[in-house]
Amino acid sequence: MSDPKSFYSQNVIQYGEQIKAVQKKLRLLGFLRLLSFLILIAVVYQFWGQTLQLSIGFPLGLMLFLFLVFKYKNQRNIKQKLEKLLDINVKELKVLDKQFDFLDSGSQFIDPLHEFSHDIDLFGDRSFFQYSNRSATSEGKVMLAGIFTANTHQNIQAKQQAIKELAAMPQWRQEFSAIAALVKTELPNGVIQNRLRLHKPIVKGIFKSLPLIFSIGSIVIFTLAYLNMISGNILMYWLILGLTITGYFFKRISVLSNSLDAVQDSFRQYQHLISLIENTTFQSELLKEQQNLLINKVDSTSGTLKKFAKAIDALEQRNNLLVSIPGNGFLLLDIYNTYKVEKWISQHKDSVEKWFDVVSFFDAYNSLGNFAFNHPSYSYPEISDGSMVIKAEGLGHPLIKEQNLVSNAFDIDKGQFFVITGANMAGKSTFLRTVSLYIMMANTGLPVCAQKSVYSPIKLITSMRTIDSLAEDASYFYAELKRLKYIVDKVKEDRYFIVLDEILKGTNSKDKEIGSKKFIQKLTTSESTGIIATHDLSLCELSGEYAQVKNYFFEAFIQEGNLSFDYTLKPGKCENMNAYFLLQSMGII
Repeated sequence: MSDPKSFYSQNVIQYGEQIKAVQKKLRLLGFLRLLSFLILIAVVYQFWGQTLQLSIGFPLGLMLFLFLVFKYKNQRNIKQKLEKLLDINVKELKVLDKQFDFLDSGSQFIDPLHEFSHDIDLFGDRSFFQYSNRSATSEGKVMLAGIFTANTHQNIQAKQQAIKELAAMPQWRQEFSAIAALVKTELPNGVIQNRLRLHKPIVKGIFKSLPLIFSIGSIVIFTLAYLNMISGNILMYWLILGLTITGYFFKRISVLSNSLDAVQDSFRQYQHLISLIENTTFQSELLKEQQNLLINKVDSTSGTLKKFAKAIDALEQRNNLLVSIPGNGFLLLDIYNTYKVEKWISQHKDSVEKWFDVVSFFDAYNSLGNFAFNHPSYSYPEISDGSMVIKAEGLGHPLIKEQNLVSNAFDIDKGQFFVITGANMAGKSTFLRTVSLYIMMANTGLPVCAQKSVYSPIKLITSMRTIDSLAEDASYFYAELKRLKYIVDKVKEDRYFIVLDEILKGTNSKDKEIGSKKFIQKLTTSESTGIIATHDLSLCELSGEYAQVKNYFFEAFIQEGNLSFDYTLKPGKCENMNAYFLLQSMGII
């Protein structure tokens, strides 16, 4: 696999050069397009009144002009895509240096009531989501957030294989993201799907066949009028009849046309994305399973979407008076095009949600593949059903810069509880989040920030940040009790890894000591495993009463008036606290 930094740097140079080349082509085509237009005017002026020369020169000049317009538009689209690709690679270079504040924080997904997401900096500023999310569609972003918060540990190895495969396809992933980013859709997918499902047909019964019958009638009348077998006035009456018939449907068709105008870009975008998915050979079962949802024996899904986009385009021609008046007057075009659109909706409305979900899946998994590609030194946990829940070497926090990262060995068996003590700022809370992110990432199928590890899949639940509620007149202490009750109820349903940070902070020290001990004693009788960080050294006494309770600590060093930490997890309990030293050194006391 390529070195991420080298890969992105080379792409920045390559796409920058390609953009310059396309800009040159655009300047040339712009000049040629203007020149061809001036020549076309000159031809008309020079040969006006000379039928033969004008009938040859004008079509040829017009064809040349339209060809240059098409080429210019094509090169402009290429330039826009290259600019997106360049932007993708520039962003990745910044993220590799842990500069990612400019990315979407995902703060809308923050949920204090979730099992763990609020506690482990999963969403919000400087969060794991902000660091890892590269979804280009709003639905892909929602799906990625759902993957992170699912708290399920089934099929981890299948997820790992899918992520590994996408990680090895950086060009494909960037192509997907660039295409998705080129079109900004107006409506969420759910709104589009509802519009299609709830649409009531406008063209029904005999009106489905009427455009064909009326068009044949128009041909007959034109022929008879040309042969002078009927009066030319009949043509005018026939035109008025056609406009009257289509006028009966005018309001309802206008509503449909306006509604489809808002979804047209979505279908164009998804057509290209689905085509990219359809035409790629995947090896992992999870990706093939998603790809197979697009397989259609009659026509490709991308081809089906393309037909719908063309049908909408045809219906939109009703806004062009040069087309709509004769078209509706002699061919009932509005009715015909509406029928084509409604026929497509009737046949495929129930499949659209599935197609859109596949695109959202690949958009979300692109982020996971990108994360794995960006971290070649990370390792995929070996999945085990043994007694060890986590056995990790070199375990670290993925959001800390590599040069500042201190890794730890961490082994914990099923049913064990670690009481972790330590001075302020010694690294307790960071370690809790490190372990929590390890579990979330492992369950998601991602490689983890560890040299190597063995993992027995387990659900995660935490209590680290409790929020009181003024709206419910609930105190901090009561809110914390509700969270602990929530944890107790959850562990009755399934096996959890519990992460607690300084529980019962909202009461006095004696109450806190008694209550904390009783709570940990209760947890030891469940099938759960966990860690708890605390300043209360009395909780370390539980290790003498319960074999599954172990003591660990992070140490603070005060030497010659300087405070330092090594952020290394050690067995035992902390003896050095630093609150008094900090108060004194800051001049507070």
